Amino acid sequence: MPHSFGYRARTRHMHARPNRKHGLQTPSKALTIFKMGDLVDIVTDGAVHKGMPYKCYHGKTGKVFSVCPRGIGVAVSKRVRTRILTKKLYVRHEHLRKSKCRDAFLRRIKRDLKKKQEAKKEGKIISTKRVPPQPRRAHVVKEENIEYLAPLRFRDIF
Repeated sequence: MPHSFGYRARTRHMHARPNRKHGLQTPSKALTIFKMGDLVDIVTDGAVHKGMPYKCYHGKTGKVFSVCPRGIGVAVSKRVRTRILTKKLYVRHEHLRKSKCRDAFLRRIKRDLKKKQEAKKEGKIISTKRVPPQPRRAHVVKEENIEYLAPLRFRDIF
């Protein structure tokens, strides 16, 4: 048989539905609201053939630039040889999910804001900048009860 180069070639596992999750998606997935500027993950759903993006965009994160009645415009970065291009695609909502890539950043911002407010009440100024792990401070190890270990002498087991 000749080699296949079709539009969905080599997507056997990529477009497959997870175990015990076959069929259409839940209504809550369809009721997700996407707004312009949202960060979304493109994860193709094999149960919905319409509006499916090309396989190279599966797993990519992009920014919503347009919301239409049946499709959502997503701007994605794609590496083409030595350049990184911005590609604009229209994808149906079944193949998108809201990205959690900024959640940790937003949690850190809120946590730092609370720290600053508490420090301001105490009359202190603190830095909330992230600092990489520094080298450990120098110290001297005192020799107390040093136990020297030596291997046991070989004995016949038999």
